[in-house]
Amino acid sequence: SARGVHKHFGSTPVLNGLDLDVHAGEVVCLLGSSGSGKTTFLRCVNHLERISAGRIVVDGEIVGYRERRGYLVERSEKEIAKQRASMAMVFQQFNLFPHRTVMQNLIEAPVLIGREDRASATERAAAMLARVGLSGKERAYPGQLSGGQQQRVAIARALTSKPKLMLFDEPTSALDPELVGEVLDVMRGLAGDGMTMVVVTHEMGFARDVADRVVVMDGGVIVEQGPPNAVFDDPQHARTRAFLRKVA
Repeated sequence: SARGVHKHFGSTPVLNGLDLDVHAGEVVCLLGSSGSGKTTFLRCVNHLERISAGRIVVDGEIVGYRERRGYLVERSEKEIAKQRASMAMVFQQFNLFPHRTVMQNLIEAPVLIGREDRASATERAAAMLARVGLSGKERAYPGQLSGGQQQRVAIARALTSKPKLMLFDEPTSALDPELVGEVLDVMRGLAGDGMTMVVVTHEMGFARDVADRVVVMDGGVIVEQGPPNAVFDDPQHARTRAFLRKVA
């Protein structure tokens, strides 16, 4: 739940009082032109960016802050890391450690941050690699994989933290066109399994087929939202119509 979320960089406003609710098990796709605030909002949800005003609550906890005597006080780095693990983010660029194997990339956070036993972390990581269709790649290095495979490793890594919520920031934008489908197929599978997902994307076909709701942003606010067919086929706002004309 986001309420009255503002974010500015210096004197430049990027988010302007954004309100949004996402329900458990829902897939929400954020659409809009570059500069509309989509990625900034996603980064605020897991406190990679500190909001300037308002609050974001995930599963009953204020993200990045706790309330004390009527004031918001920033949480410790350890608490913030734990919150981030519960709402894993998949980036445009895969952000894998190039000098570590696929398996090492997957188990680092559970072992070092979650203090999990290495054997159990390895077992779960292997299961997550199987889920994204990459069994047998445990000892490979990122540089030995295609872009699509690297992004699927990044998704598997996010899944190892057993997140309540997954955030995707244009996960296919850095891929060659022929590799996009394999990543979208994994995301479709996650949606089918009931994973709560907020996805910034320009893949209109994915948004139409998989999203429960699409949210159109412009100028740091939501201008329209609703079921995909309603928004795509009968957009009510002029800025939505202008955006859809550009991407059609």
